[in-house]
Amino acid sequence: MRMFPNLMRSLLITAIFSFLLPVVLVGCLLVPLRLLQEIPSLEVMSQAGISPVVEFLRVFGSGNPLHGMLVIASVSALVGVLFDSYTLYRHEKLG
Repeated sequence: MRMFPNLMRSLLITAIFSFLLPVVLVGCLLVPLRLLQEIPSLEVMSQAGISPVVEFLRVFGSGNPLHGMLVIASVSALVGVLFDSYTLYRHEKLG
């Protein structure tokens, strides 16, 4: 029973980081493109980069890019928790 709090803490930290990773990656992609959009000569190039990313997010969000980002981040968190729980299970069985 002593291991249960450690397990929950590990799963919670994994879920948080797994959720934030796709959000940060998409943010690191969109923020520079959005800043480039403010420069008149680079506006077309930055729009050509923003459009596919937003369309990709719209597919997963039923037309809303923010919902798409939340869906992708939630699935990533779930997969991270599953991998972490499997790793902890294997560590207990082998160690």
